[in-house]
Amino acid sequence: MYLRTTKRKNKDGSVVEYYQLAHNERHPDTRKPVAKIIHNFGRVDQLDRQQLVRLCQSIARVCGLTVVDPSGSDNELSSAVDMSVVDDLKIKLTLALGCPMVIDALWEQLGLKKTLMDIERAAGTHAPYERALLAMVANRLCEPESKLGVWDRWLSKVYLPSCQGLKLRHMYEAMDLLHAHAEQVEKAVFFQTADLFNLEVDLIFYDTTTASFSVDYEDDPERHANATLRKFGHAKEGFWAPQVVVALAVTREGIPVRSWVLPGNTSDVSTVEQVRANLRGWNLGRAMFVADSGMNSEGRAEKTGGDRRNPLP
Repeated sequence: MYLRTTKRKNKDGSVVEYYQLAHNERHPDTRKPVAKIIHNFGRVDQLDRQQLVRLCQSIARVCGLTVVDPSGSDNELSSAVDMSVVDDLKIKLTLALGCPMVIDALWEQLGLKKTLMDIERAAGTHAPYERALLAMVANRLCEPESKLGVWDRWLSKVYLPSCQGLKLRHMYEAMDLLHAHAEQVEKAVFFQTADLFNLEVDLIFYDTTTASFSVDYEDDPERHANATLRKFGHAKEGFWAPQVVVALAVTREGIPVRSWVLPGNTSDVSTVEQVRANLRGWNLGRAMFVADSGMNSEGRAEKTGGDRRNPLP
């Protein structure tokens, strides 16, 4: 491949010169080399000089060469690089950008940022608990760590500048704040999601499961007032252990409405009235609750006027 020059003589005797990018191919019949034009740069007297300079610099970069334009044009993007300097460059730090940025945007779109900041203001605190909760949620979605791991290791690897000033205590205190206002947060997120996706809330699917703990004793409120959830029960793994009951209500599309964590010795039947009472204040309109038949009992059916064999409480 080479730069080819051609000339054409006008009727007035003037000569016009052209630049062309060409390469040679063998003629299929004569087997002689024939020039094939790849690109016409145009007339020499009307040539865009910078176009050729950029082409030279592009080729030079691939070949590891240096091209210096002696004209020193202001429009030139000089490729005169000292390769010895490039060889000495070392990567000091890289930060993950994509996932944290998407999570931060969804966090705000779902109303979590506004809701949590409103809770902060109502509590009269200036601690960045909302940012601490964002950091922990983003970590859980990207590279799950403990609270210590989020603060000590993970935040230094991602681009979340608004979370860089967090302290470890903010992580623990933020969890207390979230637990105390869990219903408000879930309600705000649900209605924001319902508005975004135009959900129809005419059916509420509801079920429970258990989460067991590898400890020898259940919680004792006499030892700690807040220790009330871990109680002995028949775990889903098939043995008796301290556990909690986790309940979840979702829409027909599978979008979570609200979750509950109940003492481990809570029977499925006794959870239904609490769940219905909690959701009654959400103004969901006429909604039918769908659950398996284990949620019904003869006593509860008589109390609610339903059929204990009907899986629609």
